[in-house]
Amino acid sequence: MVEVEHGDGIFLPQIALWMDSQRTRDFAFVSHAHSDHTGSHRRAILTEGTARLMFARGKRVKADAHILDYGQTMDFENFRITLVPAGHVHGSAQGLIECEAGSLLYTGDFKLRKGASSPAAQIVHAETLVMETTFGLPRYIFPPLEEVVAQVVAFCNETLNAKEVPVLFAYSLGKAQEILAALANAGLSVLLHDSVEKITAIYRDAGVAFAPHEVFSAEKIPGRVLLFPPHFAKSAELRAIPNRRTAMLTGWALDPSAIYRMGCDRAFPLSDHADYPDLLRFVEQVNPARVLTLHGFANEFARDLRTRGIEAWSLLGANQLDLRL
Repeated sequence: MVEVEHGDGIFLPQIALWMDSQRTRDFAFVSHAHSDHTGSHRRAILTEGTARLMFARGKRVKADAHILDYGQTMDFENFRITLVPAGHVHGSAQGLIECEAGSLLYTGDFKLRKGASSPAAQIVHAETLVMETTFGLPRYIFPPLEEVVAQVVAFCNETLNAKEVPVLFAYSLGKAQEILAALANAGLSVLLHDSVEKITAIYRDAGVAFAPHEVFSAEKIPGRVLLFPPHFAKSAELRAIPNRRTAMLTGWALDPSAIYRMGCDRAFPLSDHADYPDLLRFVEQVNPARVLTLHGFANEFARDLRTRGIEAWSLLGANQLDLRL
């Protein structure tokens, strides 16, 4: 089997390849452009979409990086890699590694549900599966996208009819574009924070259709929906709007205390991660001999897999801070 080391990131020692390391490495696969998965590596393997988004977010991508399309296989000295869609954000990919020791599929962040702004994930077989398990507890079951969007539209219309300003909070990369695409036929006009617009422009270039939108300015507010990143919730721009109602778009909205913890009026369970049933379905369809779990409820999900007769181990356990498998 392919050896996996976990300490300061994920490392495959037999082929000297890092996976989603935040530190600068000699050679790394970058699954997508969220900052907790990227680094300024000396050599990198990634999709063009991820490269463009990293550049837009101030992360350096060297000119000689290995840019692969979905489904494209590239051979290196002691392994080959194929990138397949992960369904997470624009450009997100899983990496299928094949070498003399065996095969390994690394998911990065992923989801199986069909989204409005990125292609659906594909499933391929591998001997070892290294997977993210952010929502790896049975209570995390996301409703259909259409149902969540209908709730968001109702919130926006109710707020506008009350002569108030609806403010949606969503991460500038991925979640914001997902809701903006999902609102394409809702009859709403949206004002984007400029950090959201910078990313949305890359999605537009990729052919994604969106609801009518412009960059935020105070004079345009009446009758519009505002779409801002969560960390601007207490910004001067928003504090200057007295009659605002706020909603957070996040998978954690399923937690009963979500609105109090996030300090918003509403929370809607829109997520770009797999929920618990999809995590189980993914493992079943990949059909690996061994599963290694990362992120979120990694310990709990690995335990659940073992009760189902699947060899599974968390890479995040307290006694596994420097783990070699």
